Amino acid sequence: MGLTSRSLLYVMAAVAVVGVLLTLWLWPRFAGRGPGAMLGRLGMLAGTQLTVLATLGLAVNANFQFYTSWHELLGRYDDAPAALGKWGDAGAAGPAGDPTKGLVQPSGPEGLDKVHGLPKGPPEMAGRVETVRIVGRRTRVVNPAYVYLPPQYFQPQYARQRFPVIVALSGYPGGTFLLAQHLRVPQTAAALIRAGRMQPTVIVMLRPTIAPPRDTQCVDVPDGPQAETFFTREVPDALRSHYRVGHDPGGWGVLGYSSGGSCALQLVMRHPRTYTSAAALSPDFRVANDPTTGNLFGDGKDRVRRRQEHDLRWRLAHLPVPQVNVLVGTSRTGERNHAAAREFLDAVRPPMRADALVLDHGSHNFATWRRELPAALRWMSSSLTFPEDVVGAS
Repeated sequence: MGLTSRSLLYVMAAVAVVGVLLTLWLWPRFAGRGPGAMLGRLGMLAGTQLTVLATLGLAVNANFQFYTSWHELLGRYDDAPAALGKWGDAGAAGPAGDPTKGLVQPSGPEGLDKVHGLPKGPPEMAGRVETVRIVGRRTRVVNPAYVYLPPQYFQPQYARQRFPVIVALSGYPGGTFLLAQHLRVPQTAAALIRAGRMQPTVIVMLRPTIAPPRDTQCVDVPDGPQAETFFTREVPDALRSHYRVGHDPGGWGVLGYSSGGSCALQLVMRHPRTYTSAAALSPDFRVANDPTTGNLFGDGKDRVRRRQEHDLRWRLAHLPVPQVNVLVGTSRTGERNHAAAREFLDAVRPPMRADALVLDHGSHNFATWRRELPAALRWMSSSLTFPEDVVGAS
C-alpha cells in the first residue's frame, strides 16, 4: 500500500482502535507488582501509543503530502535523485531523468486528484492544471510539477501567443500538493484572471528540494545536488521546449512561501537574466546549514565566499544591485522574520525595487499565506511583461 493511500490509513486506524481495546481488556491481568506485570503494562502502553501516533502521522502526511512515497520517507532519493525511475514498457516512456524522452514528461496524478476547488469546464473557458515531471538536461534531476494553463492558452485568438510564467515554490518539506490544496495557487489565479485583475499567466508549481528528503535550499552544493542550476537553467529550458511561454526574462517571475520564498529571492537576485520578479511570503534572507540541509557550501577554500553570497543583505552591501523587482510578505506580530524583512527592505537601492506586504498579525502558516496570495499574484502580474514574441517568430 502506498504511503498516502487511504487503505493504509484505515488499516492503521483499525489497528490503533484494536490496540486501545486490548489494552483496556487486558489491563487487569497485569495489575500486579512483579517485573512481568510491569513489563506487560509498559508494553501495552508503548504499543498503543505507537499505533495511535502512526495513525496521526499517516493522516497528517496524507493531508499535507510531506512525503508521497516510502522511498522519500526512507531517504533513498538523497544521493542520486535521477536514478529513481525505470524504463517503460517497450521503450514507450523514458526513465526518470532521461532527457531524450523530453524535458517535460507526462506524469500520474501526483495528488492532483485530491485537490479541491480546481477550475472545471472546457479548458478554453476554465483553463487546465496538468501534472508533469520536469527533467534536467544536465543534472538529470526529476521534479514533479503542476502546471496551470489559463483559459486564454486554449483560445484561438491566442493560438500563436506566448505567455508570462510564474514559478511557484512550496516550503520544505512540502510539495506541489500543498501549493494547490492549501495555498490554492491555481484556484486564486483562475479567479483573478477571470475577474480581469491578473493577466493570463502560466504557473508552474514545484517543490524547492530536488533531492528529498534533503533540503537543498536552491543551492548548487559542491559535489552534491545542483538545485540552483536546475531552477535557473533547466526549468526555463524545459518549459520553453514544451509550452508557449516567453523567452525574455521580463516575463518570468518566482513566487514562494517559507523556504520557497527564500529561494525566490535567492534566484531572482542571483540570476536577474532568468527571473526579474520575486514574491516571497515569510522568507529568510540568508541560507545557512542545519540538520535538514547538511553542508551546503562544501569544505573548500571558497566555502566562506559561497555562504556570504547566499546572504542577501551581504549581497546588497557588497555586490552590484540587480535590476529586479521583489515583494516581501511578513507580519508585525506572529512572524519571526519581521525585523529581518525591514532590514532587507531598507537596504534595497536602485535599480532594484522592493515592495512590502505587511499584515498586522499572521503566523507562519497557510492561513496567513492565503491572505497574502491574491495581492502577491496581482503584484507579480503587474511586474511581469506580457511577451511580445509569437510562436513562429524569429
